[in-house]
Amino acid sequence: MANAKIDVVGPGDLTLIADLYSQIFKPARDVEFFKRRFLGRYSGLLLVASVEGRPAGFASGFELKPGVFFSWLVGVLPDYRRQGIGSQLFEALEQWARDHEYEGVRFECHNQHRPMLHLGIAQKYDIVGIRWDSDRHANLVIFEKALVEHGE
Repeated sequence: MANAKIDVVGPGDLTLIADLYSQIFKPARDVEFFKRRFLGRYSGLLLVASVEGRPAGFASGFELKPGVFFSWLVGVLPDYRRQGIGSQLFEALEQWARDHEYEGVRFECHNQHRPMLHLGIAQKYDIVGIRWDSDRHANLVIFEKALVEHGE
């Protein structure tokens, strides 16, 4: 298991985030894509995972609604996969959300992205629904995880 260093980064690091995204996902996206998505959002979060000083992955998110944080994009470069970095990114995102008084985290994953589906289950997320993504003509699986116990 890699011992990644997870850092919270800011809007000044969107070039790095866009570069990581474009190495992981297709089609490639530019900085403007990320700026548009975060425009008007509360509690935007960008995380970068590094191994031995090299960027290995990232996570991003924002407030979905009061009390719920949305994990928008999480990705790990191919050379760093299956080393626990995705789990470490999720754990850091969840801790940040707890520290900012969110009660839960939600994310969505395309049904064909099996490693992400497995990661969500391994991280103790519940499958709470499915929705149709008309842009990609595919189902998205909706995951949620409570960060606080009821009664706390």
